[in-house]
This record gives sequence, C-alpha cells and structure tokens, in this order.
Amino acid sequence: MESAKIDYKNIFYPPGGILIWIVIFLELITFGMALVAMAYSSKEEPEVFHSSRLLLNSTIGAINTLFLIGSGYCMAKAVHYFKVNNLKKASLFLKLTLLGGLLFIGLKGVEYYDKIEAGYTIGYNTFFLFYWMITLFHVIHVLVGMVILVLVFFGICKKGTEANIENIEASAAFWHMCDLIWVLLFPVIYLIF
Repeated sequence: MESAKIDYKNIFYPPGGILIWIVIFLELITFGMALVAMAYSSKEEPEVFHSSRLLLNSTIGAINTLFLIGSGYCMAKAVHYFKVNNLKKASLFLKLTLLGGLLFIGLKGVEYYDKIEAGYTIGYNTFFLFYWMITLFHVIHVLVGMVILVLVFFGICKKGTEANIENIEASAAFWHMCDLIWVLLFPVIYLIF
C-alpha cells in the first residue's frame, strides 16, 4: 500500500500564483471589516438602518447578483477553453464575462442615479454612508477586474502569444473575488438590515 503524497505545489502555487491570493485574502478581510463595522453601527441605530434598507431596490441588487454570477461562470469557461487551447471559445467567454461586468456597472449606475436624485447620498445617514462606501469600493474592484480582463482578452487575440495560463488564472481569481464579495454584500446590505 502506497502512502498518499501531499502535493505542496498546489498549496504554495495556487491557480494564478500566490500573490493574487494574498491580494484576494486582504480584500476579503477589508470588506469583512467594513461589514462588521456596518453591523455594529446598525445595533446603534436599528430603525435608521431598517428604514434605509427598505429604500433600496432589492430587485436591482438581485439582478446584479445574477449578472456577476453569470459572468463568473463565463470566466470559468474561458479558463477551461484556454487550457484546452481553444482560443476562439476562450475569447468568446471572456467577452461574455466582460458583458456581465458592463451590465453590472450599468445597472449599478442606474441605482446610484436614483439614490442621488432622491437625496440618499453619502451624508444622508449612517446606513447610506456604509452603502456608498462599500458598494463604490466594490464597483472600483469590478472596473479594475474589467481592465485586467480586457488586457487578457487582447493577449488571447494575439494567438495566445501574450497570454499564459498564470495570467488567465490570476485574472479569473480576481474576477471571482468580485463575484464572491458581491454575493456577501447583497444579502447583508439589501436584505438583512
């Protein structure tokens, strides 16, 4: 009977490289601390947080969740097709990933516009202070992720000469981090308070 070997390469060299995972870990801690601070503040002003949460459009939040989850699926397919050297399908799924990101940003822009028009700005109350700071920080991550994906897309379009699997996996890991953060933010901000 052979003893099982531990493949330390998978532990110390995760998909995309260890540096992207350090960034992801730090980002998750940052968003986690913001959500903890928001939860703590909600205990100080429960009525303000509850009534303010009711001013949000949870349908828009849910649709945006679907946009990001769908784009995350497309990103996983892009990585798969890149690994099997089907660059045409990899680039197609990267385009679909970017489309999901654009739809998210567009719908978030509509939501932001509605909030500003109604006067629910960052200075309206404590709930909206957290809402704006946390969701805008997330939007910045989505925009950065989209820039990274555009660069990867152009690398793939050059017949793969500019792209390698580590770059593809690192961009996928960052994009999935954006998905994960939104999946955490949506229920906490839109449904719980």
